[in-house]
Amino acid sequence: MARLTDFSASEQKHHLDKIRDLPDFGGTPFAAGPLLRDRRVAIVTTSGVHVRGDRPFEIGATDYRVIPGETPAGDLIMSHSSVNFDRSGFQEDINVVFPLGRLRELKADGAIGAVSDFHYAFMGAAPIRALEPKARELAALLKKDRVDAVLLTPV
Repeated sequence: MARLTDFSASEQKHHLDKIRDLPDFGGTPFAAGPLLRDRRVAIVTTSGVHVRGDRPFEIGATDYRVIPGETPAGDLIMSHSSVNFDRSGFQEDINVVFPLGRLRELKADGAIGAVSDFHYAFMGAAPIRALEPKARELAALLKKDRVDAVLLTPV
């Protein structure tokens, strides 16, 4: 993993400016809900993963890809674009960035109630404020699919 000190001064400034640009959401109150063993769980990732044959992510993409819950791991590919992105973990085990296999195991063990029919992937190298319209759209899709817990995998 790259460290901030590994970058040139201009690259350091670029990454720090991205953090300063994050919106202030204020305090988020606790939201009660069903026990985890009764929740329907979906994955939302910024890994740039998508189904083989779907259009790849482009640099700066702010849209997302829908990944059907029954998609085999071998049918998922990554088109994340960043010079600082290490794909070795993904190549060894997709569950590092998209833990659908682990969710299926949790469901089989009774730890969660259900695995969502659909999961979603963004490419994480996009300007954070530009993602908000699609994030709101995605929230509506999650609600429609009766998802009440989301596993976020920021990559």
